[in-house]
Amino acid sequence: MDTTELGDRVLAGERRALARAITLVESQHPDHRQQATDLLDHVARKERQALRIGLSGTPGVGKSTFIESFGMMLTGQGLRVAVLAVDPSSTRSGGSILGDKTRMDRLSRDPNAFIRPSPSQTHLGGVARRSREAVALCEAAGFDVVLIETVGVGQSETVVAEMSDLFLLLLAPAGGDELQGVKRGIMEIADLILINKADGDLKPAATRTCSDYAGALRLLRKRPQDPKRFPKAMMVSAIEENGLDKAWQEMQTLIRWRKDNGFWQMRRAAQAEYWFQQDVRQGVLAQLEQGEARRQMARLGELVANGAVTPSAAAREMLEHHLQR
Repeated sequence: MDTTELGDRVLAGERRALARAITLVESQHPDHRQQATDLLDHVARKERQALRIGLSGTPGVGKSTFIESFGMMLTGQGLRVAVLAVDPSSTRSGGSILGDKTRMDRLSRDPNAFIRPSPSQTHLGGVARRSREAVALCEAAGFDVVLIETVGVGQSETVVAEMSDLFLLLLAPAGGDELQGVKRGIMEIADLILINKADGDLKPAATRTCSDYAGALRLLRKRPQDPKRFPKAMMVSAIEENGLDKAWQEMQTLIRWRKDNGFWQMRRAAQAEYWFQQDVRQGVLAQLEQGEARRQMARLGELVANGAVTPSAAAREMLEHHLQR
C-alpha cells in the first residue's frame, strides 16, 4: 500500500490504517522516513484539529483508570477519543511492557475509542520521539479528543506541553511531601491539577491536598494565556466517576477563552516552530552517526577517553569539520 492510499484510509477514519500509519511514522528505519513525511503531508491537507490533552502524574496515581473513565464519559457524549500512551523503555533491552490496553479494557472495546501504546525508547520528555506525528494522524482520522499520557512526573515532562492544547497533572491525596517533590517546571505548565482518588477514606486527605495545591498555584506568576481562576486544582474520583464532568466543563471553558482571545492559534503556531527546530536537530544528529562522521566521532571519543584532548576541543573540531562548510 502506497502512502497516498494509506493516507486516504486514515482520512476515512479506518482504525487499522491509522495503526499502520503510526507504525510507519514511529519506524527508525531510514527508508521509512521519506514515506512517513509524504504520508503526513498528504493527511495535513485536510487541516483537521482535535483537542489535544497532555496528561501526566505520579506513579500509582491512577492515570490509566482516569483515562478510561474520562474517555468513556467523552465517548458517551458522542465524541471520538484517541489515547496515545507512552511506556518507559528498558535502558538495557530497549523493550517496553505496553500494557495500556489491558489496563483500559472497557475503553479499548469502545468503537469510538482508539488506544495506541508506544515505547519511549531513549527519548526524554515523557513522550515518544514521534508522539507529535501520531497526534497529527489521530487528528486526520477524525478524532475529537487526543489524550497523550506521558511516562510519569519528572523534570523533562514539560515536553508534552509542546504538543498539547491542555496539560493535566494528576496527583494522589495524602502524598506526604509531594508538594515539594513535584518539580516547579511541571507545575508552571499545568492547566488543571486533578487530585484523583477523592473517595472513601481518602476524601478528607484529597480535600486538604487540593487546598494545598490551590494555594501553591496562587503563588505562581500569572500566565497571559489564562483567564481568571486558572490554572486551578480540582478533586476527582476515577473509580466512582465523580468530578469528571466538572473537570471537562472547566477544560472547555479554558479552551473557549483561549480561542476567543487568539491564544489557541498562537500556541499551535509556536508548537509548529518548536517541532521544526527539533526535527532539524534530530537530522543533524542522525548525520553525525553515519559514514565518515561516525568514524571521526569514534576517533575523537577515543582521544577524549585517553585524555589526549578535552571534550570541548573535540566537539569543536567535530562541528567545524562537518557543519561549518
